[in-house]
Amino acid sequence: MANIATQSQPEAIREDMLIEELGFDDHFHDHHHGDKYQSNFITTYIFSQDHKMIAKQFLITGMFWAVIGALMSLVFRLQLGFPEESLAWLKPVLGKWIEISADGTGVLSQDFYYALVTMHGTILVFFVLTAGLSGTFSNLLIPLQLGARDMASPLLNMMSYWFFFLAGAIMFASLFLSTGPFSGGWVAYPPLSALPQASQGSGAGMTLWTLSLVFFVVSVLLGGINYITTVLNMRTKGMSMWRMPLTIWAFFITAIIGLLSFPVLVSAFLLLMLDRGLGTSFFLSEIYIGGQALDHVGGSPILFQHLFWFLGHPEVYIIILPAMGIVSEVLSVHSRKPIFGYKAMVYSIMAIAFLSFIVWAHHMFMSGVNPFISNFFVIFTLIIAVPSAVKVFNWIATLYKGNIRFNASSLFAIGFVSMFISGGLTGIFLGNSALDIQLHDTYFVVAHFHIVMGVAAFFGMFAGIYNWFPKLYGRFMNDTLGKIHFWGTLVGAYAIFWPMHYLGMAGVPRRYYSFDAFQAFAHFDGMNQFITIGAIVTFAFQIIFIVNFFYSIWKGKEMTDRNPWKATTLEWTTPIERIHGNWPGKLPAVQRWAYDYGKDGKDFITQVEPIGPDEKEVH
Repeated sequence: MANIATQSQPEAIREDMLIEELGFDDHFHDHHHGDKYQSNFITTYIFSQDHKMIAKQFLITGMFWAVIGALMSLVFRLQLGFPEESLAWLKPVLGKWIEISADGTGVLSQDFYYALVTMHGTILVFFVLTAGLSGTFSNLLIPLQLGARDMASPLLNMMSYWFFFLAGAIMFASLFLSTGPFSGGWVAYPPLSALPQASQGSGAGMTLWTLSLVFFVVSVLLGGINYITTVLNMRTKGMSMWRMPLTIWAFFITAIIGLLSFPVLVSAFLLLMLDRGLGTSFFLSEIYIGGQALDHVGGSPILFQHLFWFLGHPEVYIIILPAMGIVSEVLSVHSRKPIFGYKAMVYSIMAIAFLSFIVWAHHMFMSGVNPFISNFFVIFTLIIAVPSAVKVFNWIATLYKGNIRFNASSLFAIGFVSMFISGGLTGIFLGNSALDIQLHDTYFVVAHFHIVMGVAAFFGMFAGIYNWFPKLYGRFMNDTLGKIHFWGTLVGAYAIFWPMHYLGMAGVPRRYYSFDAFQAFAHFDGMNQFITIGAIVTFAFQIIFIVNFFYSIWKGKEMTDRNPWKATTLEWTTPIERIHGNWPGKLPAVQRWAYDYGKDGKDFITQVEPIGPDEKEVH
């Protein structure tokens, strides 16, 4: 490059030569590199329509909610692990929700315990692992890896974030109600969610909870429409569907799942609000409160369960598929090998998406559904393990004999595979309707759910943050602190959730405030203490990550090479300085697939390099 464009040449000439050398093309050439995008503080950092800034907004908002959700879990874990200890020291923070007895001992209010469990689940599932994960990386990578200036509709993209922000503001406000936030469980089963008088949290707290999630669904739909449209219509010249990185395939299929499943949740919420406010009986029948019979007759809470889990199980894959795409990319880049079985990986994503819509009732084996229907859902629940196993095999094959760079990003990607395997295996037990009778309402479900969906998805998210942080901020996160963060989180996560499997197999029920009334569970007090201490220590390692993240934004090592990981995809051909429109002048023209590593004596070959006369393109 230096012998083509010397420092004595004018900047514009050197830039044109750079564009020509990288293989950029006129396709979708709508901004000349000499034009200047006019912006101010408001349009740059607040109401931004730049996909890169919107990705940062989703990420930092998601991090805020992750801290809130994690702190909630620590409070109710203190109750579970140390029920005899006084929590009076929390009264300045939690106020009346810490009840002080005559001897000065403080205990967590039972109503607030269930509110914490409810809000923890809601926040982590929707605000962090859906919006924070998919919203961040879909926004950042779809235009960059497809060779587009921005999303198909930057305005809808901005609105998607602000609907998410509004949903979060409403949910946050519900925490300060005198009657407390919603406390009927994050799945919001009737009758607790359908009757305002059922509990303290079923009143205004439930109303705000529902309103918040309706706005959240609007955000998801706006984003999903944008992602799908961008993938189908904004790919640069040469970027066929079979040349797209697996990250884009994952985000694309995730957006389709969201568009098809989230509206069903809104329909359930609409019927729920009619039951709450207008006296209808969609989900209620023969209900007694305080010995008095209510007028509701003819409804069924099982209908709500069907509607909720028709979203709820695809939601598992709305969370995990983006993490899978990120991990596929990170493992290939940092093992310096092509991804193993590219087309098999794509078809497995499609199979997972299809099957996710016909397995929802495995969450309802205990609800009295017909045993024949249960067998149908058992079969497809076990079948969905096949494409998941294909992905695991291909990740391991990608790592096999690779020249692996063990940095923070690759370690979290490898940790994801570990979590996905160990968490997924326990799902085989729960997918069997006969075994589920014994395990369903126990800590076994908590352990499975958190490892395979919660912790694994977080590992994918962390892998992506460490890998693309230079693209977001032009600096690197501290890798030593990243490795400390990884090992602390890996060991801590297993310390928290692996013992829960044994609690579950022993029959210890989930969602209980206290086990004092159960003599049989007294000998598990030590294990509950161990889990609680593990949760506190693991949270401490997340503080290391947060400090590393924000310190590195301003003080991290500066990015001096536009392609520091020596990757093949298009986002690493953009200038180091973050500009509006991603590329100066012409857009890149794609010549090959996204995973040419270790080929023809070269460590890597970028997608913009033409295929040689004797070279065969690989898919």
